[in-house]
Amino acid sequence: MRRLGLQLRHTLWDMTPRDHRQSDREFRRRQVVSGVVVVVGALVLAFALRGTDPGSVEFYGATLLLALVWTVGALASGPIHLGRIGIDETAAVRPVVQPILVGLGLAGVFVAGAFVVRLISPLADQVRAVLHFAGEGPAPLLLLVVTVLNGIAEELFFRGGLYAAIRQHQVPVTAVAYAIATAATGNVMLAFAALVLGVVVGLERRATGGILAPVLTHLVWSVTMLYALPAILPPLPG
Repeated sequence: MRRLGLQLRHTLWDMTPRDHRQSDREFRRRQVVSGVVVVVGALVLAFALRGTDPGSVEFYGATLLLALVWTVGALASGPIHLGRIGIDETAAVRPVVQPILVGLGLAGVFVAGAFVVRLISPLADQVRAVLHFAGEGPAPLLLLVVTVLNGIAEELFFRGGLYAAIRQHQVPVTAVAYAIATAATGNVMLAFAALVLGVVVGLERRATGGILAPVLTHLVWSVTMLYALPAILPPLPG
């Protein structure tokens, strides 16, 4: 148990030594690219959840386009690092198990919260509005693929390109930017979830120096939510 606690501390707090220095020119390029991509991504996300029908070709097309926007934006901004875990640079390894455990723990917190939210009608309706997209359409496997691709793409951009475009306070700034972009959907609960998730994966990015840990945590969390929340907050009759 003590060893597990130490590993989780390395994942979320202790910073692994790294040298990711970039020139002023490279930094300015990241800032310009990231600024444009945040706006474009927010608009595409808003269209996906507010301008398309659940399960429609337009919905899947918009969500795949969103993943493309985040990915291209991240790669265009500059180098993206995977990161390592451990305070000893010579013994640091790729973070795999630890971020998966963090994702499961975070999912557990959200599942517990969902039982409280379902007692509060306005909040429950906000969550059901998002789950409506998960429950419609003839292709549940496609929805899973889209969820995974978007999770990877979001971390590539927000904890990759955008994180590296900020000089200070990267964790709160990227978390807030992620929440604001998500708020373009008009869904308060979705934006709140993005803020909480953004803080956790931001801490992983800060500690490990890369996007592998944030990606794994995000995927475990999002896939768990995809299947757990509909069972707790089923659609209302009619």
